[in-house]
Amino acid sequence: VQLQASGGGSVQAGGSLRLSCVASGRTFSNGGIGWFRQAPGKEREFVAGITWITSYTDSVKGRFIISRDNGENMWHLQMNSLQPDDTAVYYCAASPQITRLTMRRVAEYVYWGQGTQVTVSS
Repeated sequence: VQLQASGGGSVQAGGSLRLSCVASGRTFSNGGIGWFRQAPGKEREFVAGITWITSYTDSVKGRFIISRDNGENMWHLQMNSLQPDDTAVYYCAASPQITRLTMRRVAEYVYWGQGTQVTVSS
């Protein structure tokens, strides 16, 4: 199983980016998928995820939208109103089984993409 993330880049504050993740080797239409990020010197943190529900970390609510296209085994993270604090390496992740109670935990995800850099300048 491989996850391939893309769409990162450099933008000014207030700008937008759309991240995409493509999975190959198995489908996750019934599992959990998510996006995490890791800034320099910080731990990897949950950004957004989908199981039977959609969940966001508080700092991105109203600005980021996670979606998935089961037919293409892809999912996306639309990031609007980006701020310098959003600067990080973003990782897509997936797991065959995950619950709404555990979907924010790094350890619950089995498969990870390689990461894509997002840089927001002020």
